Amino acid sequence: MRVHVLPLAQIFAMAATEAAGLRPAERLARPGGRAIAYHKTAGRSPAVVFLTGLRSDMTGGKALALEAMCQARGQAYLRFDYRGHGQSSGAFEEGTIGAWREDALEVIDRLTEGSLVLVGSSLGGWLMLLAALARPARVAGLVGIAPAADFTEELMWQRLSAEQRAALLDEGILRLPSAYSPEPTPITRTLIEEGRRHLLLGGPIAYAGPVRLIHALDDPDVPSRTSLRIAERLASGDVEVTLVKCGGHRLSEPHDLERMCGIVGRLCDQLG
Repeated sequence: MRVHVLPLAQIFAMAATEAAGLRPAERLARPGGRAIAYHKTAGRSPAVVFLTGLRSDMTGGKALALEAMCQARGQAYLRFDYRGHGQSSGAFEEGTIGAWREDALEVIDRLTEGSLVLVGSSLGGWLMLLAALARPARVAGLVGIAPAADFTEELMWQRLSAEQRAALLDEGILRLPSAYSPEPTPITRTLIEEGRRHLLLGGPIAYAGPVRLIHALDDPDVPSRTSLRIAERLASGDVEVTLVKCGGHRLSEPHDLERMCGIVGRLCDQLG
C-alpha cells in the first residue's frame, strides 16, 4: 500500500502557522489546578500519539510533520506537552520520569480511543516504552527516534564527575550546559533518583508489538547502541532498527521527517 506523505512545503507552512499562535492548544485539567496542553486531530485507528524530547515541546518539526501526515491520511493524532514543558503548567525542575509517564498515560486514557501507535523522540522514546508496558492492550505499535531509555542514569549520572555528583547530592540541583538552548538544563537529585525506578535496559522489555527505531550513528547525545540494546531486550519479534549515517540527535531535517513519516505511515497500514 502506498503511504501518502504531505509535501514538505505544506508541512513547514503548518509549522509556521502553529508558531504564529493561530491554533490555540486545548487543555486537560489535572489535580491541583494543573493542566496538560494538547492538540488532537480526529481520524481513523490506530491513533498516532507523539511524545516529545526533554525540554522540547509539541510545536517542533517532528510533531507537526506527523500531524500533517495524519491529517492527509485521515489518521487520528495527538500531540501534547508534559508538565513543565511548552504550554503545560508546572516547572521543569519539578518533573521526573514517573511524573512525565503519568502525563503520557493520562492523555492516552482520557483523550484517545482504540489502538495506538506511540512515536517517541529521545525522552519520549523511553516514555513510549513505559506507556506500552502499562497499557499493552492499547498500544499496538511503537516508533522511537533516538530513544533515550535510562538516560538519567547512563547519560547523566554516570557521566558526571565526582565533584558534580557531590554538588548534586548536597544542593539537590545541578545546571548543565545545553547544546540546544542558551539556558543550562537543570538536573535535580530527584530526577536522577526517581528515574532509577523506571530503568529498562538491565533486563527484558515485555512488549510484544511491532517496534521501529531510528537512530543516527553520529548522535552526540544518545549513542546509537541504545536503540540496538532496546531491540535486543524487547520481547517482540517484529523490531526494525534504522541507522542513519549522518543526522545528529534531533533527526529533524526535511529528509529525516520524510523518513519518519514513511515509517510511521507504513506501521499504521500494517496495523490498520
